[in-house]
Amino acid sequence: MRLSLSSRRTLATASAAAALVATAGFAGSPAVAADSGVARYVALGDSYASAAGVPDQVDTACTRSSRNYPSLVSAALAPAAVRDVTCGGATTVHLTTSQNASAPPQYDALSADTDLVTLTIGGNDVGFADIIVRCVALGLLNPSGSPCRTTYTWTGTDTLARTIDNAAPKIAAAVDGIRARAPQARILVTGYPAIMPDDGTNCPSVVSIAKKDAPWLRDIHKRLNSVIAKQAADRGATYVDTYTKSVGHDICKPSGTRWMEPLIASGAAPFHPNATGERAMADAVLASVD
Repeated sequence: MRLSLSSRRTLATASAAAALVATAGFAGSPAVAADSGVARYVALGDSYASAAGVPDQVDTACTRSSRNYPSLVSAALAPAAVRDVTCGGATTVHLTTSQNASAPPQYDALSADTDLVTLTIGGNDVGFADIIVRCVALGLLNPSGSPCRTTYTWTGTDTLARTIDNAAPKIAAAVDGIRARAPQARILVTGYPAIMPDDGTNCPSVVSIAKKDAPWLRDIHKRLNSVIAKQAADRGATYVDTYTKSVGHDICKPSGTRWMEPLIASGAAPFHPNATGERAMADAVLASVD
């Protein structure tokens, strides 16, 4: 998920306002033999796959890092050919249409002889970056309440939950599109690692997400992962759980423990995996390959 310019400006404003009002080591990847049988690997997806902000950025237009999880997976598997077309800000639409001048449709990287595909997609389809922006800003006004949740549920229906459920056909179509273009490929679809603490707490000194919004945001996050997991399974793809092992490494944890960066980020874009988080995602993918 890639923050738009307007979103980054809103986050910066929220951070400034917050200042006026009031960051575990991870083991190396599991060994995977170079003769793992993977000859042609294609990586598709958004900024969680491209590793937005993680040095070194090798494609600034797509915020793609040389240390993103596809690069780590490729290094472990040593396929004969690799196409990493992950791009920050990508939605399922960008699998079939160009995203920017240097990013043609991601499906263009697929071919009949592709035998492994990883996909991280869905967050931008539900507007997760804008959700974070809204919750950070509203948390400044009512830090003890649930102001963000209220804006999505005031009609009596959780419109955000409905948006996530409505994204299911898009995820299904994404997997089907890969299968049509790479019929022999094993398809691994990842979820998203934990952003907020799994116990539902918040950390107002780090980010201004309100106390009662924190558990709701956690549940919304899990709902998105559940939708992705179901659509992957229903389409014969493998779901890669990147959430479970990330528990305890959220944005509220100190530097050196966290795998996700908070609003004031160091080594990654805000609310995105840092280099250790990308390593953790790679390990989850490699475990599924193995």
